[in-house]
Amino acid sequence: MEEDRAAVTGGGACRYALKPARINSEDILFCIDVDAESMVEMKTTGTNGRPLIRMECVKQAIILFIHNKLSINPDHRFAFTTLSKSAAWLKKEFTSDAESAVASLRGLSATKSSGRADLTLLFRAAAHEAKISRAQNRILRVILMYCRSSVRPTHDWPLNQKFFTLDVMYLHDKPSPDNCPQDVYDSLVDAVEHVSEYEGYIFESGQGLARSVFKPMSMLLSHPQQRCAQDDLDIPRSLAKKVPVTETGNSEDIQTISQ
Repeated sequence: MEEDRAAVTGGGACRYALKPARINSEDILFCIDVDAESMVEMKTTGTNGRPLIRMECVKQAIILFIHNKLSINPDHRFAFTTLSKSAAWLKKEFTSDAESAVASLRGLSATKSSGRADLTLLFRAAAHEAKISRAQNRILRVILMYCRSSVRPTHDWPLNQKFFTLDVMYLHDKPSPDNCPQDVYDSLVDAVEHVSEYEGYIFESGQGLARSVFKPMSMLLSHPQQRCAQDDLDIPRSLAKKVPVTETGNSEDIQTISQ
């Protein structure tokens, strides 16, 4: 990448620039966890007055994502898989038709507890589809919606095969003696780093609030070819105000108060 970077000077100023490059349209493959834990109730109330379950929250977040992504570029396409013990196709044909994509989600429901989560078939299917996407001057991205607090995902995938980018949205319970969400999260981070062609993002929510899912999903709208490292992300920024500097001018007296 170094040869693509340039420092441009002029008028005594220096700015950072990148050489023009083609940004490919995306084929986005959603993988939705259908384990029994996707039926856990959230703190957010649905339109029927009852608590929203994770599965419904995930569906709403994906539908919003699809409409927003197509408003950015109507050439993006979407397909769907599910994850129980391993991955299975829900809708294999990629489509840029929002109604068709949304229809694929309507009948989706959870299954019984799976006991394990093997991502190998998901990665295998993604790698196959990624080769087709490349032949059409497109790139492929997998977005995994994972809901298990005690089951660490596994995979058997070569380290040197990076044909697609993996993003993860992880919904989980609060840590307790009966679960291990931190260990699960660490395994998901390892998977993202192991398979991703470009910078993959992972976000988690243990708050049980719909907004804690919708906010990260808005950041996943970012194109993999235009991303900074996740460690450099500072969006969305919380609303805050700063207390004016005191007469002493001591910077240590400045406080940020969250609203």
